[in-house]
Amino acid sequence: MAESSEITVDLSVDLGKLKLSNPVLAASGTFGYGLEYLPFVDLNRLAGFSTKGLSLKPRIGNPVPRVIDTEAGMLNAIGLENVGLDAFLKDKIPLLKQYSARIIVNFFGESEEEYVEMARALSDVECIDALEMNISCPNVATGGHQFSSTPQRVESVVSKTRQATHKFLIVKLSPNVQDIGEIAKAAESAGADALSVANTYVGMKIDIRTGKPYIANRTGGLSGSAIKPLSLYLVNQTAKVVKIPIFGIGGIASAEDVLEYLYAGAKAVQIGTANFLNPAITLEVVDDLEKLCRELGIKKLSGIRPCL
Repeated sequence: MAESSEITVDLSVDLGKLKLSNPVLAASGTFGYGLEYLPFVDLNRLAGFSTKGLSLKPRIGNPVPRVIDTEAGMLNAIGLENVGLDAFLKDKIPLLKQYSARIIVNFFGESEEEYVEMARALSDVECIDALEMNISCPNVATGGHQFSSTPQRVESVVSKTRQATHKFLIVKLSPNVQDIGEIAKAAESAGADALSVANTYVGMKIDIRTGKPYIANRTGGLSGSAIKPLSLYLVNQTAKVVKIPIFGIGGIASAEDVLEYLYAGAKAVQIGTANFLNPAITLEVVDDLEKLCRELGIKKLSGIRPCL
């Protein structure tokens, strides 16, 4: 029998229209536009990354303070600050298109019409490999209810966006819903090619010296190792009811974490908060994943059977 060090491991991921060299990507909101990480990460070795959430017009985000450490992660209420569509296409895309990493553009809107407009504009950019809809946003046209709040709202915005683009379309789900399975099925039936599970969890931290929240926005999105068991559960629940691929997100910082998500039902993962602690974590996890697979005798990641 061959020694474990001699086992060839196939880390590639085939999602249909989207092919990845390995299952480890960087998550939106934690990797800037990719360019900020060039001193630390070779984008030609990275499977891919999801950009900071992009909107039609530039946004300055929420007032500070808007980030605070927690016992096992962090809270953030950045407020989707970004340069806006025009500046992204003019200033970022010309620099990004020289790299081989898959470029996934995360985007959002304040109305269904804005989602459609964004998708249509981004579809014309050849080097963009996929679009990721953030539906954890309020719909100003319907009184501020989140697009992710009901299956009907999800199906409506996703179906209209689907009609506006030929790109691989990922829908990023919110964990702050009553039944993520119903939301996931609605996104699938509306034409999503894949799902990202999931966004951050609403949380709060209070300064006992002032009696006030640390975050100016009062609440923020909880991420980091604290949410990993919760997100693993949501991935597993989602994988039971949909047939399209799932990107697992939440508390991933090691090769062991990646395999847990694959066994939960994900096809690939996105590393988020850990990028702030170690800017090179994505590539380190890929290297460790190959070694771990050799140790466990896993020759091909696509052969992993989820515990559904």
